[in-house]
Amino acid sequence: MRLTVATWNINSVRLRINLVARFLKEHAPDVLCLQETKCRDAEFPLADFHKLGYSHVVINGQKGYHGVAIASKLPLTDADRRGFCDKGDARHVAVTLTPAAHKPVRLHNFYVPAGGDEPDPLINPKFAHKLAFLDELVAWMSADGVANTDAIMVGDLNIAPLEADVWSHKALLRVVSHTPIEVEKLGLVLRAGPWVDAMRRYVPADEKLYTWWSYRARDWAESNRGRRLDHVWVSESLAPRLGGMRVLSESRGWERPSDHVPVLVHLDY
Repeated sequence: MRLTVATWNINSVRLRINLVARFLKEHAPDVLCLQETKCRDAEFPLADFHKLGYSHVVINGQKGYHGVAIASKLPLTDADRRGFCDKGDARHVAVTLTPAAHKPVRLHNFYVPAGGDEPDPLINPKFAHKLAFLDELVAWMSADGVANTDAIMVGDLNIAPLEADVWSHKALLRVVSHTPIEVEKLGLVLRAGPWVDAMRRYVPADEKLYTWWSYRARDWAESNRGRRLDHVWVSESLAPRLGGMRVLSESRGWERPSDHVPVLVHLDY
């Protein structure tokens, strides 16, 4: 059996439900994790997912902002929605799924705060929030042993940690998403699992790898000034099951696209 998990910051699930439908029809992952759904739970387009064969959906939404969801062909149990920094933001949802005749897998879907424009927590509350969110994430993962059993963590983590995760390491050192303090704190989250960076299992650390291209670019493909903001991590117990990875960069060229593209990771059972 092959289990395929996809993650995608959709930047409004209602606005881009046609793109979601195209993706699901063409690539048919077993599970799709979405971020920035930007709607309350009652407004989520459940019927569309059910028609596409994704009858199991768990949502954590809020009006107009943030929001995460997991849609699956497989049954989902033990849903949990964790809050961070006492903000009331919908930035996390977790479920348990069980590949046929195998141990359960805990799946966490995150949308980490973007952090605003100024990389100084003393003058930018959004950046301070981002750093506090990461600190809380480390403490929780360490205390609860989140990755001690079979687990997957996906989402828009809003940090490009490696030099080859951005179009120019030097140019972006003072740009939120690639500053040294963010990279350091995301590294602490990774080690708190400990987690395995599934994407970099297939693309060497010194090779460019992007999942996001700004809307501001006149021609995103020509300039190719991307960043790897979206991630898939697996527990060390699942690393031997990794069976491939794909970044669907061509979807950035679809009509009215998200500025992020889907990432698919396969696990073989």
